[in-house]
Amino acid sequence: MPRGLQLVIIVIGLVAIGILLFYIWRQARAISEHRLRQKKSEEFQAKRRDEMIESIRIIAMAVEEDQVEYSEACLRLKGLLDHVAPDLLEKSPFRVFQEVHNKIQHMPTHRARQATDTRFVEKMDKERHAVEQAHSDEVRRAATAIRHHRFD
Repeated sequence: MPRGLQLVIIVIGLVAIGILLFYIWRQARAISEHRLRQKKSEEFQAKRRDEMIESIRIIAMAVEEDQVEYSEACLRLKGLLDHVAPDLLEKSPFRVFQEVHNKIQHMPTHRARQATDTRFVEKMDKERHAVEQAHSDEVRRAATAIRHHRFD
């Protein structure tokens, strides 16, 4: 085989090796970046979950100390538990959070409440207070239980 052809084949081989090395390096870097993003995401999710659990405990303590209306606590606890441990909403004593939520979720809150007719708001408040009265003991027991619950 002529010497020039050998050199061309060697150069083509070296170029192919270089291209493959560059591709391997790029893929390795992409995998490393993906793992780093995944780790950060997992850390963020864990921190977010811990913060939600802390919020659950704070709301439960507020219920125990009568610092929050039971209806508001149930709405907030149900929302947090939907993210942290939705299966608890089907178990006793925590089921009351779901029950109260279902009974008052149709009521206007925040801006919608301000924009609603005063007589209608008063009617909704009476209904809400009746629901709170009917479930007050259950809500207090559930709040105490959720405050001491171990979220694993």
